[in-house]
Amino acid sequence: MCFCVGAGYNHRMTDFHFEIPIEVRYADLDPQGHVNNARYLTYFEHARANYLVKLGLFAKGQSFLDLGVIVADAQVTFVAPIFWGMDVRIAAGVTRLGNKSMSMAYSIRDAASGQVLATGSTTLVTFDYHQERSIPIPDTWREKITEFEGLK
Repeated sequence: MCFCVGAGYNHRMTDFHFEIPIEVRYADLDPQGHVNNARYLTYFEHARANYLVKLGLFAKGQSFLDLGVIVADAQVTFVAPIFWGMDVRIAAGVTRLGNKSMSMAYSIRDAASGQVLATGSTTLVTFDYHQERSIPIPDTWREKITEFEGLK
């Protein structure tokens, strides 16, 4: 059983309620032929945005300025290389809701073998881009995330 470790918590892959495929593009590769380290954060971002869409907290085509989150901290643990042509899936989930911030965990795995390729976490701060200041997590966000994740 795999564990995603970061920000002081463990999150089992089987505990994730959201998963999405990631297309490994040729442009994602570095000269060594595997996915460049910087791309992992882009993969997390892809999963995070689609997670918010699934929960109805963000809509495709909506302005980035209306999203209301800023990544304050990001952590990646590289377990095994990702190569072009691999069938890769990324799981994402909120693991903590604070007053103005929340934590998300991620796990990237090879869909064919189930092997964990990377794990990670981000701390997100809810933010009003128009007033340029942090804000409390909106009640609607808190309700939808709590219900989806089964958080207390």
